Amino acid sequence: MLHIYNTLTRTKEPFTPHDPSHVRMYVCGITVYDYCHVGHARMFVVFDVAQRWLRQRFERVTYVRNITDIDDKIIKRAVERKITIGSLTDEFIAAMHEDARALEVELPDEEPRATHYVPQMLGLIGKLQDRGLAYQAEGGDMNFAVRQFPGYGKLSGKTLDELRAGERVALADGKRDPLDFVLWKSAKADEPEQAKWSSPYGVGRPGWHIECSAMATSLLGERIDLHGGGMDLQFPHHENEIAQSEGANPHAVPFSRTWMHNGFVRVDNEKMSKSLGNFFTIREVIEQFDPQVLRMFIVRAHYRSPLNYSDTHLEDARVALLRLYTALNAGTQATDFDGADFEKRFSEAMDDDFNTPIALAVLFDLATEINRSHSLQAAGLLRRLAATLGLLQHDAAEAVKTGLIGKGRVPQGGDDASAIDALVEERKLAKASKDFAKADLIRKELLAQGIVLEDSAQGTTWRRQ
Repeated sequence: MLHIYNTLTRTKEPFTPHDPSHVRMYVCGITVYDYCHVGHARMFVVFDVAQRWLRQRFERVTYVRNITDIDDKIIKRAVERKITIGSLTDEFIAAMHEDARALEVELPDEEPRATHYVPQMLGLIGKLQDRGLAYQAEGGDMNFAVRQFPGYGKLSGKTLDELRAGERVALADGKRDPLDFVLWKSAKADEPEQAKWSSPYGVGRPGWHIECSAMATSLLGERIDLHGGGMDLQFPHHENEIAQSEGANPHAVPFSRTWMHNGFVRVDNEKMSKSLGNFFTIREVIEQFDPQVLRMFIVRAHYRSPLNYSDTHLEDARVALLRLYTALNAGTQATDFDGADFEKRFSEAMDDDFNTPIALAVLFDLATEINRSHSLQAAGLLRRLAATLGLLQHDAAEAVKTGLIGKGRVPQGGDDASAIDALVEERKLAKASKDFAKADLIRKELLAQGIVLEDSAQGTTWRRQ
């Protein structure tokens, strides 16, 4: 039986959807004003793996992942570039889809855009106002009255007084309490017309938090089974989603039974983010490495663990993935092969809170068996199990031939001496560890770029042809 760590209860517990045959899953997507970075890639891959496994375990899964296509950052970027908000968001939605396809991320069943659900957001705000949970401030904003919702803080585990003690935002625009958050923002005179909607509360636009509550309940109903997103969304975004969704619901049912959060991607012990300027876009990474390598890098860590980004770790992932592809190539003979134990161990790992590192260990054990027996059946099982993780999607022979490198790793013509030196050193380490297949692959890789290696007792040198 599948168990998932539930952020709401802080325990790993059996996953039991309200309808045993139908899982309703909502994941917070990205705000589209720039290219996706590796932190976004982790979210895409983590929940792609989750939905793939859920589809194997349950008869039906409805997976919704939203797009935020209106907010302050989007407006600012569109104004800076002197284009419409729609032009900006269309551009980066298309780029997001390109990046996701490169990573073998399957499309969700529904991908709602926030701007298409403004009427539903206004309806939700109206219900909150009727129930005494929303009020209009002097400046025109509609705010959620946090202290009027008894369950606030249950996801973060903090009391209102603890949250209030840590609050450093001064009261502004008529807020009654610093913890209150905006549901509807009154329009500013200098904002583009595309950022303004008519409403009973005046011309304005929705707050960020109300967007997901409206889209989730509109597409999945008042009770969903699994809500996911990055760990940074736990508070305040998901806390606020609970307050809005449950506050507007007269039946007092939980908004989501299970809450699942993936850990941060870190660079030099800091979270990778655009605000810190320490991010690497997916496009930059796959210039150096095949997109499957980035996916392998992500699934090698448990989704709740921090993931430390570096070229060294990506290189480790590349070498590990090549081992699996090399094993697929070795499966050449029909044999008597019983893969039941491998399948059982793989399923147990995935049922244990999507434990992809353990699942990968099973794949490497299976690869060892293939290298020993050359079993075609074992190779078929390896490819099938790996597909659950979105791996081994390429032709095996071609993957081994290319070495899973990106087009930018060794420039055409061999103009980057430091990159060549790095590959020569990598080959040296491979030979020292008796990984002669890898060493030969690097030699061929360089030769294809016009770089000839010359080995001698003194070491290895290189020259251009």
